[in-house]
Amino acid sequence: MKYKNVLATRRGGPEVLQIVENDLRPPAPGQARIKIIAAPVSAPDITIRNGQTPFPPRVPFVPGYSIVGEIDALSNADRTSDHANVSLAIGDRVAALTVLGGYAEYIYLRQKDLIPVPSGLDPAAASTLILNYLVAYQTLHRSARVRPGDKILIVGASGGIGTAYLQLGRLASLKMYGIASKNKHAILAEYGAVPIDYRTEDFVSVIRRVEPDGLDAVFDGMGEAYLQGGFSLLKRGGVWVGYANPGGYSQMFRLLGRVLLYRLLPNGKFATYYGTGASRLNRRPFLEDWAILFRLLEEGKIKPVIMQKFPLLEAAQANALLESGQVIGNLVLLAPEYL
Repeated sequence: MKYKNVLATRRGGPEVLQIVENDLRPPAPGQARIKIIAAPVSAPDITIRNGQTPFPPRVPFVPGYSIVGEIDALSNADRTSDHANVSLAIGDRVAALTVLGGYAEYIYLRQKDLIPVPSGLDPAAASTLILNYLVAYQTLHRSARVRPGDKILIVGASGGIGTAYLQLGRLASLKMYGIASKNKHAILAEYGAVPIDYRTEDFVSVIRRVEPDGLDAVFDGMGEAYLQGGFSLLKRGGVWVGYANPGGYSQMFRLLGRVLLYRLLPNGKFATYYGTGASRLNRRPFLEDWAILFRLLEEGKIKPVIMQKFPLLEAAQANALLESGQVIGNLVLLAPEYL
């Protein structure tokens, strides 16, 4: 039996993504074979494909940072062993923060890396929670510890993570400012954020004029270009949180060096950098927060913005659209039966 995935055959643009066929094998002990239902196309997929990351994978590789799917097979050893993971069964709806491998019909993952997903959730919407909403939720509530009435700035407010901030920020009763291009301001206004056009407005001047006492938090998904200006807008006790993927070793060390410097300045402000890599060291807070996000989705308190859905293997087309800069919210690849 065969299955297909989308392989990045070399560094470069969406044209390097090619559909290839593979043999479907049984899962190894401790693994589950997952039939992928939904895989969001996210910014890290683009930077990884272009090699714009401190730790690029060797080519060829299958991109895809997160997935939602169903357990298709467990190894015979896991089914019969006294140490079997009895909480998992064939047909269970699960998710995973894969980093690589999501652009595929099937994926093999360690059972301990799987995230239980309530079966009644829309898989496209649920898939956006695994990375984009997780980043927004954890930076808001764990990194910055926001409180109702706090004033925040979202740098890059119209994409997958940006729209997650808008929804979660409104839910947390925050006063929000967001930086985005003019043609995307409607989505910011829809969630109560004050839009700032980065092409025609100086965001520092705008916010200093309307918030002379400063901001409580800045959430920066664009990296170095906004660090100095964003940090300058904080009030005493405020926090700048960065989460953009550095483009390489030199950028990473330069950015982390500047963050460390800002942390040492005796001005009562704080800077920190967020990364999902901590999930490998301590999964508990991640599992807690995914469960919260799933519950919010079930209750209709969040509704991910999905601009377009693509067939699972049309990743190249979805990547090209994301790189065009015209996307508002999320793009999701879906198995044909869920389109």
